[in-house]
Amino acid sequence: MPEADETTRQRLADALRDEAATPSALATRLDLTTGAVLRHAEHVARSVDGTDEQFLVAPPACRECGFDAYDDLLNLPSRCPECKSEAVDEPTFTIE
Repeated sequence: MPEADETTRQRLADALRDEAATPSALATRLDLTTGAVLRHAEHVARSVDGTDEQFLVAPPACRECGFDAYDDLLNLPSRCPECKSEAVDEPTFTIE
């Protein structure tokens, strides 16, 4: 059960310190929408910048052609820009 005084971003950061996770897994764990997780993740990434921690992102990757050079890592691409496949894995976030 989350602490009453803990913010959503604190809960997100704590979850990412525990283990790497995709936006949809975090949404389920924190009872948020995937879009909300992505918006909060952007702020969490900025808040750990300049500390001894790092916000790391394993980029989304196309399961068909392997493309993983997406411009916006804090986004859920709907299809691959190379082969147009919709089989794209979500990015994975962690804080180390």
